[in-house]
Amino acid sequence: MPKTPAALDRVFAEARGRGARVVFPEGEAPVIQEAAAYLAAEGLANPVLIGGEAPGCETVLVEELSVDRELNHMLMAKRSKLTEGAAQRLLTRSGYLAGAMVAAKRADAMIAGAVTPTKRVIEAASLTVGLAEGVKTPSSFFLLGVPGRPLIFADCGFNVSPTAEQLADIAVASARSGAALLGEARTAFLSFSTLGSGAGPEVDRVIEALCLARAKAPDLSIDGEFQADTALNAAIAAKKGAGGAVAGQANVLIFPNLEAGNIAYKLVQELAGAQAIGPILQGFARPVADLSRGATVQDVVAVTVLTLALG
Repeated sequence: MPKTPAALDRVFAEARGRGARVVFPEGEAPVIQEAAAYLAAEGLANPVLIGGEAPGCETVLVEELSVDRELNHMLMAKRSKLTEGAAQRLLTRSGYLAGAMVAAKRADAMIAGAVTPTKRVIEAASLTVGLAEGVKTPSSFFLLGVPGRPLIFADCGFNVSPTAEQLADIAVASARSGAALLGEARTAFLSFSTLGSGAGPEVDRVIEALCLARAKAPDLSIDGEFQADTALNAAIAAKKGAGGAVAGQANVLIFPNLEAGNIAYKLVQELAGAQAIGPILQGFARPVADLSRGATVQDVVAVTVLTLALG
């Protein structure tokens, strides 16, 4: 039985008994089948497996659902150049079929990635579910189950070298995800510089992203640019003259690029023994998750519950 991280107690309690319908396009994968059976048995979700079976779960077959005219026409409406034949061919691919089910509200969320590369999951979700209104940059985050201090790290899984505008989008989306999962989000833009202590184009990009993020979402608590210790340690923040609600108290960390974020979350995972849950996708019109291809049953269960909490 998967262990529930303490940081997820509240979202697990909210999911239990809600009856959310979650579609898994990789229904033939053993890790998905075991996780789906657990989700069903615990009342955390009503799993729908495409092409696979598990106790307590619904099974759908690609060959039966891919000819569904409602799903076909919905895809055509989203992409004006898509012909009926091309739409039907897309629906024979389980990832696109699952996304179409979510877009048509036949499922509340799609969980994929156990055997599918991130790029393919993003492509399927973009074409079927689409981005949320006002969002230009889909992104991802990890929830790091650091004992006593859960943290959100973004973007550690998708955007390689974000522009200032993209970094601002990532920060706003991550702050909203943090508020939904952690109760309150204190979001810090990270850099090798703290409030101008360093200089250069990389620092300038982070400062510009901070200004854009504040303009996009003045209601959110977002600050920077901070070095990591300034963001996380109140005593160090005070020594460096960084005040406000975020400095020394951040729980949502925005990394300047994928390289920094990916290295950081793996270091925390290995050295601090923190469970890294994700990557969770954000910015889509309806909930979608992209699992790591090394995901365990515990990871699949946790990602599913977190994804539903963002819906």
